[in-house]
Amino acid sequence: MSNRVDLDRFRELQRLAYQGAEHVASRLEPGVSERMAAAALRRWLERHGVDDWFHVPFAWFGERTAFRNFRIPTQFLPTGRRLEPGMPYVLDAAPVMDGYVADIGFSGCLGGNAAWTRLDRDLSAHRAHILDLVRRRRTFQDIYRAVDERIKEQGRTNRHQVYPGRVIGHRVDRIRVGGPRLVVFDSFGLRTLRTIGRELVKERLEGRSPLWAGGRASAHPPTPGLWAVEPHLGTEDGTVGAKFEELLVVTEDDAFWLDDDLPHVHRWRAA
Repeated sequence: MSNRVDLDRFRELQRLAYQGAEHVASRLEPGVSERMAAAALRRWLERHGVDDWFHVPFAWFGERTAFRNFRIPTQFLPTGRRLEPGMPYVLDAAPVMDGYVADIGFSGCLGGNAAWTRLDRDLSAHRAHILDLVRRRRTFQDIYRAVDERIKEQGRTNRHQVYPGRVIGHRVDRIRVGGPRLVVFDSFGLRTLRTIGRELVKERLEGRSPLWAGGRASAHPPTPGLWAVEPHLGTEDGTVGAKFEELLVVTEDDAFWLDDDLPHVHRWRAA
């Protein structure tokens, strides 16, 4: 479990990542492409001290926010899809600074879109729901299935099941400083992949997984540490998607969101 100083550093980086996403979102306009938005977010964060990447920024516009017809990993990469009025968007980035990691998802809409507003309202219910279930020490598998059931009750579709591994979350640890800072597969930092590999081996030996999904590997109580949690909802017709992603702190007997001073939390409270 990270100490208070470490948590402060993780929190500072998470806030910086969200500040970058807000900055880029405030400058989105019709004609901007996913590639342009993702590149702008990467430049902003690197100018503000980010020195490596858990994964580089992604941007998804329109029906791609719901991962419509996504079949292979390369479809997650930003494309030339251009933003239009009323179109939803998602910005997603996982920066690293001095070995500390953040992983954020920022949803919005360019102008008014009633379908997105209703979807965002439904998304808001999952933040408290997930925290409550973790605090009750339900297994990660049970929590995943409970979230899926809530999504169905809302008349929505589960879109995080499209992520590689069908994950709703993953473990976050400090990345070891040292070694080449390279991005591979146009997405993930090399040091990140090495860290993930070590964690997979270590956790599997202990009967756990650093990936939070709905399968048997997640049929264990919440593992103490930091978890990037990312529930992702879509409309039934697959044209609109929305998500949030932020760090959840799990202790031996409690859990809490690392920070409540985040854009989606303020938006939901204001609503």
